[in-house]
Amino acid sequence: MPVTKLPFPKQLAYACGMIGWSIMTNIIIVMLPYFYLAPSNSGLIPLVPQLLLFGVFNVMAVVLTSGRLVDAVFDPFIASLSDKSHNPKGRRIPFMKWAILPAILFCGLTFCPLVKAESVHNAVWLTFTLIFFFMSVTAYVIPYNALLPELTSTSAEKVKLSSLQQVGFVIGIIIGAMVNNFADLVQNSFHITNRDTAVQYTVWGLCVFAGLIMLVPVFAIDEKKYSESKPSHLPILQAIRKTFSQRNFKYYLLADFSFYMALSIMSSGLLFFITVLLNLPKSMGGPLMGVMVVVSLVFYPLINYLSKKIGKKPIVLFSFALLSLIFAMIYFLGKFPVSPEVQVYTLVLCTAFPLASLGILPNAILAEIAEKDAIDTGENNEGMFFAVKYLSVKLGQTLGIALFAFLTVYGIDPGHDFGLRLNGICGFALCLAAFIFFTRFKEKALKKVGRGQ
Repeated sequence: MPVTKLPFPKQLAYACGMIGWSIMTNIIIVMLPYFYLAPSNSGLIPLVPQLLLFGVFNVMAVVLTSGRLVDAVFDPFIASLSDKSHNPKGRRIPFMKWAILPAILFCGLTFCPLVKAESVHNAVWLTFTLIFFFMSVTAYVIPYNALLPELTSTSAEKVKLSSLQQVGFVIGIIIGAMVNNFADLVQNSFHITNRDTAVQYTVWGLCVFAGLIMLVPVFAIDEKKYSESKPSHLPILQAIRKTFSQRNFKYYLLADFSFYMALSIMSSGLLFFITVLLNLPKSMGGPLMGVMVVVSLVFYPLINYLSKKIGKKPIVLFSFALLSLIFAMIYFLGKFPVSPEVQVYTLVLCTAFPLASLGILPNAILAEIAEKDAIDTGENNEGMFFAVKYLSVKLGQTLGIALFAFLTVYGIDPGHDFGLRLNGICGFALCLAAFIFFTRFKEKALKKVGRGQ
């Protein structure tokens, strides 16, 4: 239980950490395929060849999968170290502090290819930088999220802090999606002729900015004052097995995996959907994200209210169902008998509610799962629960990006766009799967978790 209740300014400081790492991860998710597999109307040079390995997987899909798989092994290791830490300054924040600089460095280096042309050397370099970037971010994210159940005591507090966390995440999405807008500004202000150079300068600047914001919770929150937790004594493999002994956690994990795989398809394809399927300027990416976030913020109080009245599960199920229909719309983008602007803004406005609810509620639900486990077993393994969750998230994101990259073989240019449209069908199937998995989740088992329930 928290020794002192976390005041609102400190809650905002906690949410700042989410802004920082969200900026960097969304730069990778949104810009990486567009930068290295540039479509013909982008002004960029393709940097990774569209070669097929084993006749099935293209090079970019293999690179992205390799980076995430190595990182996935690292997640439980960091979680175990954090859960068992006896550091006098706390179990979480000391890890977060030392992860920031390498995250900045390797995120920036990811957009500095060895060869300014299509080359397998760029693929090798990309694999190296992605592995170390993902490992660095993991060393921040796992301890950061493990703080959530330790800084809160009731379900309402968890939902509130998770809401602020999600605000930070979507702010990071907006900034990450505006790389092209900032690159336009850099290119015009400094008279840079090469588009790729302007993008690189922009990415480095945003990485440094993100790193500074990630420092806010490190310096603003006294972990020992606002949380009281006992180090775990379980070995790493036993701790992992224990998380899977929770029936609710299994279904939560399967739904989360499917959702993040679908979300990565949407994030990776956003600029392609705008420029190729709708023939709109790439600079619209940032403003569209901005509209979606503003509308999402309107739904936050409603989601908090409904979660208290009807529970979290019905809201999550409705969101998965709505999101599956939105993905089905992507297949038909550019073919509806209305203007491209109407099509894309309709898509964005419809997406606002499910992304808001699926950003707020899952972390609050997982915090309750971890807290219930600690009450039942006497072992504080919050870090391991979030590590397994983020292992699943990263695998989902990786496979989502890899699937998107693979489907680009079937067309990513105007007039030859079938590969992009197939991503809409895949996203529909994944969100439908998430809905089915989450129907098996038993919310009543968590009703008594936390004080004041």
